[in-house]
Amino acid sequence: EASLERMGLKYVDIAFCHRPDPETPIDETVAAMSDMINRGQALYWGVSEWSSSEIRQAYVVAEKYNLRAPVTEQPQYNIFHRQRVEVEYEDLYTDFGIGLTTWSPLASGLLSGKYTNGVPANSRGSLPGYEWLRESLTDPDRNKAVLMLKDLATSIGASPSQLALAFCLANRNVSTVITGATSVEQVEENMGAIKLYKLLTPELLAQIDDITNGLVS
Repeated sequence: EASLERMGLKYVDIAFCHRPDPETPIDETVAAMSDMINRGQALYWGVSEWSSSEIRQAYVVAEKYNLRAPVTEQPQYNIFHRQRVEVEYEDLYTDFGIGLTTWSPLASGLLSGKYTNGVPANSRGSLPGYEWLRESLTDPDRNKAVLMLKDLATSIGASPSQLALAFCLANRNVSTVITGATSVEQVEENMGAIKLYKLLTPELLAQIDDITNGLVS
């Protein structure tokens, strides 16, 4: 109630359980989220980075006690990070029709190409407290792949960022992609992916697979 008051809203469209809580039984979580919907404080609820088994258990609990089940999952998903979305969750799409609200489509900026020559000033990788991320952003093998992806993007009249975003959109199980930007120009560039993703043929997706072979988690 306090959050809604601060936001000046009567309800939110979707309330997310941001990461699973190992200290709370899933049946209590499902009951609490279902109660929030019944009170009119949210229309739906979803989860973020829950395992397939945890999501499935939430559906079992919801059916057993006639409660509201989650309708979406918020996982990390990008060209280099695919295992959970493309393999682990595979049965959830057909069994429950769950949608995905994915985050980090540019792999923290790596797929934009900005780290191919080191860490630029004022980038996320240069900020204090982000030392844990710097090693991944400057990985030589992944940056070599990014340069190849850049060439592929250029061949279809796109930027590396647009290609990375379009890759996520091309997955039929992805409902929406969370993007980030520090300027209006970046927002406009990102939106170009909306038209681009329809151009990603099976052949182009196969080229992305070849470029990133051995680098995908």
